[in-house]
Amino acid sequence: MPNFIIKTHQKDTTYKGNQIFILNKGMNSGKPQKEPFTNSFVIMFPDEKDAETVYWLAYSLWKSNFWHQFLIGSVIPFLRINDFKKDFDFKVNEMMQEHDLHQKQVQALRLLEQKEDQLHKNINLINEMRRAILNRYCRK
Repeated sequence: MPNFIIKTHQKDTTYKGNQIFILNKGMNSGKPQKEPFTNSFVIMFPDEKDAETVYWLAYSLWKSNFWHQFLIGSVIPFLRINDFKKDFDFKVNEMMQEHDLHQKQVQALRLLEQKEDQLHKNINLINEMRRAILNRYCRK
């Protein structure tokens, strides 16, 4: 089981070692990222392997809208750190029971993310081509 410490991220704090950040405000609460969010929790790990493993578990929870049931607040919903700590630890332990399945799913998620990045690049190229053609057409 991965070892980790969860804290509230303080603005302008730099961390040494391995960590991921989890957004804690808004409808995207639970979204993991390697770079800090303004409103986020930080999860610190002793080694990079644990950080990578837990990142993909957090990504899975976020994509499945797992954290929506814990959001409170009417204008800007947010996630409490105590709820997050308790349920995140439980879900990580639960999901890590089948480590082989987890590894296969992480591989599939990485592949999908690479494909998604490639598609975004292609869409950007298509939009640039469209703008270039329209600019040339409008100048005549």
